[in-house]
Amino acid sequence: MEKMSLKNELSGNSYPGRGIIIGKSADGKHAITAYFIMGRSENSRNRVFVEDGEGIRTQAFDPSKLTDPSLIIYAPVRVLGNKTIVTNGDQTDTIYELMDKQQTFEQALRTREFEPDAPNYTPRISGIMHIENGKFNYAMSILKSNNGDPSSCNRYTFAYENPKAGEAHFIHTYMGDGNPLPSFEGEPAPVAIEGDIDAFTSFVWENLNEDNKVSLFVRYIDIATGAYESRIVNKNK
Repeated sequence: MEKMSLKNELSGNSYPGRGIIIGKSADGKHAITAYFIMGRSENSRNRVFVEDGEGIRTQAFDPSKLTDPSLIIYAPVRVLGNKTIVTNGDQTDTIYELMDKQQTFEQALRTREFEPDAPNYTPRISGIMHIENGKFNYAMSILKSNNGDPSSCNRYTFAYENPKAGEAHFIHTYMGDGNPLPSFEGEPAPVAIEGDIDAFTSFVWENLNEDNKVSLFVRYIDIATGAYESRIVNKNK
């Protein structure tokens, strides 16, 4: 599949919802991930990313305005040994706990389904990065309703072994704005990525819709050593 323009994928959609990008830096030295959240409601927009151990969590920017924490307060990123887990909900914890008990990424997600937020039934999107002995691979998953039918869950997993330098995949929750919100369709988009962590962070943030973007997390992991650098950008400061 031909690589798509990440700029167009980001800027061409006013409301992709939450999104995960995973791939390898253009110099081939780093495993890269980015996770962003967007919001339409006051409750969704009232959030920031904060560091939490080796990962991050969401928290209310103004606790007095927090109305329903159930689907908006969670840990999007956790680290389990040489694995980095990135998701758009509390399934991060499910993956962490079950993989710690020797279950696979797919097995862990079989215990979960899309979010119970009718009529949108927001997909659960997840990614896992694995670095070992100087090698990097990753997988992405989406759990979504069957065309809006809450009685049926469709499960898709995409695995990428030995990715090429400068190549990544982008998955997000919504195809665009709407009511109900249309769920993501198809495979994660293959996209080209370039630049160091600061350039890439600025690029992603600048191309997200100004009104709807809320927070962004980016991590570069050195494939040879496992050492990492992270950046957090919050609209609420």
